[in-house]
Amino acid sequence: MFIKKFSLLILCLLTAPIYAAKNNQITTAPYSVKAVHQQFQQGTLTATQLVEFYLDRIQKIDDSGVALNSVVQINQHALAQAKALDLYYKKHGLKGKLHGIPVLLKDNIDTLDNMANTAGSMALRHNYPKKAAFVVQQLEQAGAIILGKTNLSEWANFRSTHSSSGWSGLYGQTKNPYDLAASPCGSSSGSGVAIAANLAVLAVGTETDGSITCPASVNGIVGIKPTLGTISRRGIIPLAHSQDTAGPMARNVTDAVIMLQAMVAFDQQDPQAVKTNTNFIAHLKASGLKSKRIGIVRSLSGYLPQVDQHFEQAIQDLKKQGAILVDDLSIKREWNEAEFEVLLYEFKADINKYLANTTAGVPKNLTELIAFNKAHAAQEMPYFGQEIFLMAKEKSDLNDKAYLKALKKAKTSSQQAIDNLLKKHKLDLLIAPTTGPAWKTDWVNGDHYLGSASSPAAVSGYPHITVPMGNIHGLPIGLSFFGTKNTENILIEAAYGYEQATQHRIEPNL
Repeated sequence: MFIKKFSLLILCLLTAPIYAAKNNQITTAPYSVKAVHQQFQQGTLTATQLVEFYLDRIQKIDDSGVALNSVVQINQHALAQAKALDLYYKKHGLKGKLHGIPVLLKDNIDTLDNMANTAGSMALRHNYPKKAAFVVQQLEQAGAIILGKTNLSEWANFRSTHSSSGWSGLYGQTKNPYDLAASPCGSSSGSGVAIAANLAVLAVGTETDGSITCPASVNGIVGIKPTLGTISRRGIIPLAHSQDTAGPMARNVTDAVIMLQAMVAFDQQDPQAVKTNTNFIAHLKASGLKSKRIGIVRSLSGYLPQVDQHFEQAIQDLKKQGAILVDDLSIKREWNEAEFEVLLYEFKADINKYLANTTAGVPKNLTELIAFNKAHAAQEMPYFGQEIFLMAKEKSDLNDKAYLKALKKAKTSSQQAIDNLLKKHKLDLLIAPTTGPAWKTDWVNGDHYLGSASSPAAVSGYPHITVPMGNIHGLPIGLSFFGTKNTENILIEAAYGYEQATQHRIEPNL
């Protein structure tokens, strides 16, 4: 927390007089991209004022007050960048789709502006990248202002089988804004919480399996995990290249899609890059559900009666909007063991490659990370260990036959599970509850997942969108839309149509 507190202190001292002047113009109402740009055009808001507003709100809600602890680093150059964009706007108009929009990055994404890229680990607290991640460059080209970085489940929840979502050795525990004792899920915990609490307009999360969609669901926001390779992974601390992707997190589908459009770009240096020329924004259609053939995956539900009740209502809402529902479908998770095996192999290879190019004083491989954690066990391992690190360390390289066999099984079985259903029933997409409501944070026993719809799309590399479906005793739950490769356009139409017809999102009472 030392990085954020020092940065906020300096920025707030510099801007305190402006806060008083702007309070008549800016309220705590959540901002959308379109609303911000409309106010820019009307002359009632500037990017500078918006950044000041969020810095003030972070200080009052994240650092103190309810102390959500979601934003852990602040970009000390954010105000200067906002002022430069205000001057640009006066001369040229909007720089891009995200002109003047404050964006938060999960703290596993390389950026400059004197912000370390830590993965939540003390071992990387001095890891200052030499170059911004490709996706950060895309956001900045679109006019976004990188406001700061968000906490995460340390090492993307891939250090221990008993880890607790939203906790990191460097920054501590992020709290769910709907229940401070409840889990924010992970591993993109801070990004989900910060957007739910209106600490920025947009945030970037990353996912290997559920790390965007779960925190989006339990924090009552929209999360998009795109087709693998449509968003570059270069400059992001890896977990496993066959599943890793970044994605947008926002309070509504429109903002998430606008951000997705800005993030997607073909990166020749990403070995699994996928080309797409789709105009995602054009698929924000209120009638997007009409005549859509949607499969109900019952095998991904049934773990909590209250969730099932909301799911049944969602099915009726989809029908009212003209969707054609095919019920009682099943997906057998035949890839679970193979997926974990793949993640172990790829984590060792990918993290060694990333660490080899870090700054001086940072561990240069997984073996050194393990040694660092042992030497700093009081800070890094007070609640859970690093047994996953130890398992990964024992794996061979990516030419190992066991790895290649597991990779083939994981990809083939997960892709066929989705594609065969779509083909057999002539479907456009599939739906299921994203996950259950947030459970109580438990540092001793770890997370308490009841069920999740993330795995089929995550392992296959296919797209997945979650949208608020309602709440259980004030705790949000989400509805998942997923399909085959490069069908974001179809999922966007369905997700947007559902959101517009239901409007289930509720604000946390802060």
